[in-house]
Amino acid sequence: MKEQQGISLPQLPNEIVKNARKTRLDAFAVALEGWRRGLKLKWYTKDSEHYKDMVIFGVNPPGRLFSLSSEERTHYFFRTRGDKVTSSAVEIGSEKDDTKEWLAKAGVPVPLGKGFEADATDEEIIAYSKTLDYPLVLKPTNASLGNGVVTNIDSDEAFLKAIKYVRHDLEYPEVVVEQHVEGKEYRIYVVEDKVIAAYNRVPANIIGDGEHTIDELIGLKNRERRKNARLNSCLIEMDVEILDFIQAAGYSLESVPKKGEQIYLRQKTNVSSGGDPIDVTETMPEEFKTIAINAIKAVPGLYHGGVDIIVNENRNLDAGAVVIELNPTAQIGGALYPLKGKARNIPGALIDYYFPETVGKDTSESKIYFDLLKILEPLENRSALEVEVSPAPMGELTIKRFTVSGDVQKHSYHRWLKKHAMNLNLNGAINNMVFDEIEIIVGGTDPSAIAEFKKLIRQYPQGSKVTGVEEETYESPITIGFEINERYNTSSLKSVQHALRKMEKEITQLTKQKNRLEKDNRYIEQSTSWKYTEPLRKVGALVKRKK
Repeated sequence: MKEQQGISLPQLPNEIVKNARKTRLDAFAVALEGWRRGLKLKWYTKDSEHYKDMVIFGVNPPGRLFSLSSEERTHYFFRTRGDKVTSSAVEIGSEKDDTKEWLAKAGVPVPLGKGFEADATDEEIIAYSKTLDYPLVLKPTNASLGNGVVTNIDSDEAFLKAIKYVRHDLEYPEVVVEQHVEGKEYRIYVVEDKVIAAYNRVPANIIGDGEHTIDELIGLKNRERRKNARLNSCLIEMDVEILDFIQAAGYSLESVPKKGEQIYLRQKTNVSSGGDPIDVTETMPEEFKTIAINAIKAVPGLYHGGVDIIVNENRNLDAGAVVIELNPTAQIGGALYPLKGKARNIPGALIDYYFPETVGKDTSESKIYFDLLKILEPLENRSALEVEVSPAPMGELTIKRFTVSGDVQKHSYHRWLKKHAMNLNLNGAINNMVFDEIEIIVGGTDPSAIAEFKKLIRQYPQGSKVTGVEEETYESPITIGFEINERYNTSSLKSVQHALRKMEKEITQLTKQKNRLEKDNRYIEQSTSWKYTEPLRKVGALVKRKK
C-alpha cells in the first residue's frame, strides 16, 4: 500500500538531513536556514554559559543548542525556540494546568477541566472527575510527545485504571483531568500574528487493499515512512496497545481489510507514535487559525510556537475548536516533511522574525550545507564547549563533477588536489571509485576557479598519470569544506556503471581467450602427432600412478 508522498522544501532534501533526526532535525533546519543567509553559526553544549538563562528540560546532547549572529545582533536558540521567548512563557507552556488557566483567562476556548498538584490524593481527583461528563482525558501536566496521555475514558472503572497507570506506573503525580473532545486534531505553528503551518495529525493507521493482512499493511506503511526524513525515525512499532486496538475493532493481525478501508491502530495522534502529518495550511478555516494566534498571544513572552487544537464534533461548545496544548519548543518535522500536502517553511519564518535584516534572502535554490555529525564531533567527545561553522559561500553556486581515470588513487595526489581546491575557495569531495578512477565534486561561486582546478587535475608534479577527465554538471547538494573519501564510492550510480563497463570488457577478453584455448585444444587433439603419441602418454600416466 503506497501513500501519496508530500512535497518537501527544495532546500531541505532528505539526503542533507539524514544525520539530523527527531529534535535534532528541528535545530538543524533553523540553523541551516540562518547560516545559508550569511549569519554566523555556533553550536554549544548544555554546559555553555550562554544557556544559563534559557529553560532547557530533559537530557539534551549536542545538536540542539546554537546561536546565529549578524552584524547587528546575536540570538540563541534551543531547537526551534529562540531567546525572545521568555523563561516564564516556557514554564507556563510546559505545565498543562497553567496553560489552561492562561488561555481561559484570555477567552481562548479550552476543554472543561482542572489540574492537580503532586500532593493531591487519588480520591480528590476521582471526586472531581464525577463533576464532568464522560468521556474524559487524564494526562500529566509536564510530559511531552503524548507520554502518559489517556483519552476517551468512558467509565469509573476505566478512570481508576488510568489513575493507576499515569500516577503510579508512569510516576507522573501532577495531572490534568478534562473533558474528552472528539474530533480531528491539528498542530498549528504561529509566529506572532501569522499562521505559518497547519497539519492534521492522524493517528497511526493503515488502508486496506483487499490483498494484504493488517500485519503486512503495517510493514508496507513503514516502508513508505522510511522514505520520509521526519517519519523514518517514527515507525509504527507493534505493541500491546496496537494489538488491543485492532482486537477491539474486531480484527486480528491476519485479517485482510477491504480495499479502501481505513483502520486506526492507536488513539494518540502524535507523529512520534506513528501518526500521519497531513498539511492543511491553505484549507484550514480562518476561525481556527485565529484561535491559534490568540492562544500564542494569551501567554506573555510567547511570541511563537506550536498550538494543538481539536475541531470538536461531539460537545455542545460555543467554539468550533478547543486548544489542548501549547508548545514553546515545538517540533516542526511534520510541517517540513508532511506525508501528504506541501511543506511549510517554518525555519524561514523564524529567521525572518529574529533577523529582519535578512528578509528577502531566498535559500530555496541553495545546494550548500554542512555535515552536522562532523561539526558536532568536538562537542560529542567533550573536547570543546562550542564550535563555529565555516561561513557559507554567498552567491550562485556552480557545481561540477569530474571523473578522473588513470593512476590516480594515491593519497598524496588527493591531498595535493584538496590543497588547491581550498586555496581556490572550492567545496566538495574526492571519492575513490572502482579500478583506476576517482570522482571529484567541486562547487564554488566563481566558475573561473573551477576551470582553474580542472587544469590542475592533470598537473600533479609527482607523476600520477591521468589518462582521462570527464566533466558534467552536478545537481545534488554538497557540504562546506573539502573531504577525501578513500573508500570506494560504490553507492554512486556512476561508479557502478563505470565498474560494470570495465567488468564487461574484462569478461569479453576472458571469453575470447577461452574460445581461443578451446580452439587450440581441438586442433591439437585432431592432429596426427597427438594420435601417434597416445600410447606414450598412457605409459607416462601409469608410471605416475605407481610413483
